[in-house]
Amino acid sequence: MEYVIAERMRHMKPSAIREIFKYSANPEYIPFSAGNPAPEAFPCREMAEISAKIFAENPIGALQYNFTEGYPALRDAVRQDLRDRLHIGKEMDDVLITSGAQQVMDLAAKVLCNEGDVILCEAPSFIGSLNTFRSYRVRLRGIPMQSDGMDLAALEQALREEPDARCIYTIPNFQNPSGITMSLEKRKALYALAKQYGVLILEDNPYGDLRVSGQDLPCIKSFDEEGLVIYAGSFSKVISPGLRVGYACAPKEILQKMVVGKQGQDVHTNILAQMLCHAFLTEYDYTGHLARLREIYRQKSALILGKIEEHLVPQGVTYAPVEGGLFVWCTLPEGIDMLEFCRKAVEKKVCVVPGSAFLTDESLPCASFRMNFSTPTDEQIVLGTERLGQLAAEMRAQ
Repeated sequence: MEYVIAERMRHMKPSAIREIFKYSANPEYIPFSAGNPAPEAFPCREMAEISAKIFAENPIGALQYNFTEGYPALRDAVRQDLRDRLHIGKEMDDVLITSGAQQVMDLAAKVLCNEGDVILCEAPSFIGSLNTFRSYRVRLRGIPMQSDGMDLAALEQALREEPDARCIYTIPNFQNPSGITMSLEKRKALYALAKQYGVLILEDNPYGDLRVSGQDLPCIKSFDEEGLVIYAGSFSKVISPGLRVGYACAPKEILQKMVVGKQGQDVHTNILAQMLCHAFLTEYDYTGHLARLREIYRQKSALILGKIEEHLVPQGVTYAPVEGGLFVWCTLPEGIDMLEFCRKAVEKKVCVVPGSAFLTDESLPCASFRMNFSTPTDEQIVLGTERLGQLAAEMRAQ
């Protein structure tokens, strides 16, 4: 039978990261291409204790249907945490628990965008969100990145030229893939531009709690007095990605439509997973847990940056220093083809992600690739950077 694929999906391609992930799942390969939290970062003992308590005291609550908006106790805990730590959430806002932060992007696009509308995105940006937006047949316009965040002159030009722009998508903290953190000045200026042009901001902040150096900066949502910002958070990088628990804090009018959209997708986020997150957030030392994560990633980021300096920089590779998150963005010197470099790296059993996968237009030239430092062991980081340095030297010599 010849299958007819819907127009909205016909042009979609498998995620480049997921394709490379097939190699990185093999223990013989060094997984710089992954984005998994470090194995030592998981609160396994605590999750086991909480699970046992739930099934001893409230098994039906964990196994029965619940509210689309989210497990009420977790919604309350998230509201409180956002207010106390990030100063997020006004009277006009509410919280929706989602199946990972990825679902926030999907529901936002589903609610806000008609076919042909425009989403302004950082270029490069997270491929998972870009593909989600593409599935709704919106047009993506990339805004170049500078060392302190989005190029605001280019953004304002795009806002003038794109009357159908529905929102600005940004990852202001330790951006995936570039690792760049948006400056305080740009956060305020970005909000001012959104207000001036009447465009929403979709603020994606999965890595904000993983700062390893520098000063914490306020979220863009904390400036929001006009109801312009949809904030997406997640427990994936700080508790467990496998639980698939994220959340949105957004104006109630938008959130109510996102709830309706979610009902048609999965009815509600896994309740057992929500109960696990709630108990860990409220009954354990969550602040101490975050501090322990930051120390893990402080050591791992220092190791990979040191090895990049040792093995890759002498071959002309440049990189963007990072203050947190999970990724380093490297750029090859002129004369080395990036896609060929990534392919040959796999032959050396080292997996990195081609930078072109993160572009709004993958046909544009790109000399960069992304490396992850949370998933590989310290030994793999040392060996993998050495192999990549050798590869860069071989390709330069050719």
